[in-house]
Amino acid sequence: MNDLARKHARTLVAGIGNIFLGDDGFGVETVRALSSHRLPDDVEMVDIGVRGVHLAYQLLDGYDTLVLIDATARGGRPGTLYLIEADEPGAVEPQNALLDGHRMSPDAVLALLGTLCAGTGAVPPRRTLVVGCEPGSVDEGIGLSAPVTAAVPHAVRMVLDLVQAADRPAEARRTAAGPVMN
Repeated sequence: MNDLARKHARTLVAGIGNIFLGDDGFGVETVRALSSHRLPDDVEMVDIGVRGVHLAYQLLDGYDTLVLIDATARGGRPGTLYLIEADEPGAVEPQNALLDGHRMSPDAVLALLGTLCAGTGAVPPRRTLVVGCEPGSVDEGIGLSAPVTAAVPHAVRMVLDLVQAADRPAEARRTAAGPVMN
């Protein structure tokens, strides 16, 4: 990336999840905790919650990097953190691709974004990362389980490292953004 492009590259950090379904609110809680930290000027942060369609339309504004924060069931212990490069085939497995404005998983948002970009000429983010946390329970109820609550500060640190590494060369980014497990 040349210096001019780097000056205008923008990153969007988006917390996803439903706070009324226990650990599904991980992304929202992590963004809330992240809000007390200073982010680089080219980084925007948003609490998307369950408004996946809103996220797809916001991405049409043009971002170089998208960092999604979400509960991500991958079979680990509750509270385990994952860093997923979503631009790798199969990295974000479909959970529910049904177009439902209040129940869109990251894969459904990215699929909708692809359709919107094709129709508008917009360009999707060059890089999409998911900071995921293994949920313990997504049953109805407000509040995160103890292991997921304990993972939130680690996820905040992970996101801060990712957004601060965005201007580094690719090799340094890989080192700074390696997988983190609790």
